[in-house]
Parts: sequence; structure tokens; C-alpha cells
Amino acid sequence: MKNAQAVPVLMYHHISPVAGLVTITPENFRDQMRYLATRGWRTVGLDDLARFLAGDPLPEKSVVITFDDGYLDNWVYAHPIMAEHGLNGVIFLVSGWIGDGAARPHAGAGNVPVTLSHKACTDAVRAGRADVAMLRWSEVDAMRAAGSFEFHSHTHTHTRWDRVEADREVRQAQLANDLGRSRLVLQQRLGEASVHLCWPQGYYDDAYRVVARQAGYTHLYTVRRDTCLPTTPTEEIPRIVVKDKPAGWLGKRLEIYRRPWLSKLYTRLHPE
Repeated sequence: MKNAQAVPVLMYHHISPVAGLVTITPENFRDQMRYLATRGWRTVGLDDLARFLAGDPLPEKSVVITFDDGYLDNWVYAHPIMAEHGLNGVIFLVSGWIGDGAARPHAGAGNVPVTLSHKACTDAVRAGRADVAMLRWSEVDAMRAAGSFEFHSHTHTHTRWDRVEADREVRQAQLANDLGRSRLVLQQRLGEASVHLCWPQGYYDDAYRVVARQAGYTHLYTVRRDTCLPTTPTEEIPRIVVKDKPAGWLGKRLEIYRRPWLSKLYTRLHPE
């Protein structure tokens, strides 16, 4: 078996029939996941990726599927499609937005709850109504038990501290508290403290990385478009935004991003 030269890390947010920003229809998502399952792609978790970045081999055509924030539609639509095709992914949770309560129905298992557009989700969270937009811990537990998703940190509050606090020392302290609370909540709820952190809106700087390191995070995920090589710095892990298009679009990108030389050429000719 050949080993992977590069591992693409895909980035999703919403899977929903409700149109909006960073949203993919269930039909296109199912087509994309069917493509992965039938074309020899192997989904791997973040610890697998960490070992790859440390020099251990992964099978050729390995890919990581990530979701940001932890929206209800990840349970309602993404989870059953992932399970249907025997794939697994990653959800970076904003731990302070995840609530309690019984698991709601997902597609194929009853009358599904209404899912919201990205803007409506943001508005609901700001209004103190996160439960209508975000996952519950019972749904997180169900997805972990099914093996469709693993869960890691996207901070506790999803705050861009650089935008709300001018004083550097105060800002660093607030960020440290935010990251520490996220790690503690995940430890309490999931039984393990994650070392994987995804930055809100992809923003970070050198000072942020120091705080993350001190909080116990060793692998930091960005929104910089590129593929992962064995030489990729663990504090600058790139990801690839997936568009609301059928499988053909995704297949072409994966063929690019699994080849280091082609990925380098493509990103240079098609800058973000």
C-alpha cells in the first residue's frame, strides 16, 4: 500500500436545506461523501493527522473532514450521511454554546427540527437562544458512540479578543481563560482534554500561539488554504473550504491537494 504524500483537511460549517453563508445542501454533501467512500478515500482523525505530522505514515488518499462551531444541522443532516457511508469527521465545538437536553431527531429518524441559516444561528446565539441553533451534549455523545464524529476545541466563547480588548495583557488573560474553560469543559463532558484547537475566524498571531501552548494545545488549525505535509508546522495547520457543489468539484480539488507539487502550484496560481 502506498503512503500519503499529503493529507487534505476539509472545512465545513453547515449541512442544511436552508440556504446561507458557509452552507452545503444535504444532497451535495451526500454526493461528496459517496465520492469519498467509493473512490478509495480514507477519513482519519486528528490524532492520526498528528502522527502524520510527526513523521508516521498514513495510507494514500487519506483525508480529514472538519466542521466548525457545532451547529444543530451537523447532527440532523451531516451525521446520518457520514454514518451511511462509514466515514468519520471532526467537529470543533464552541463549548459555551452547547446545551443540555434530549437528542432531537435526525434525518431518517423522525420529524427533524428546523435548521437555521448561518446568520440566524449567529443571531440566536447572541440573543441567548443557542439551543435552537447548536448541538446538545446528548447529540455529541450519540455521534461519538456512532463513530461518525470526534470533538475538539473551537474555544469556549468564539470571541475575537483582538477586536474587543485593546490592552495586550488583558487580552492575553481573557484568551487564556477562554481556552482553559474550553479544555476543561471538554475534559468534563468527553472524558479527555483535547490538544487540538481551531481558531475562531482563523485569526491568530504569535502571542495567541503562546497562550494556546500554555493552555495545553499542541495542534492549531487555521483557515489558510493548503494541504498538510509531514513538514507542516503543528501550529499552522491549513484547511480547504468546501463549496456547495457536487462531488466532481471536490474530487478535482482532492486530486490536487494530495499531490504536494500540484498543490503548491495551484495555490500560487489561484491565491485566496
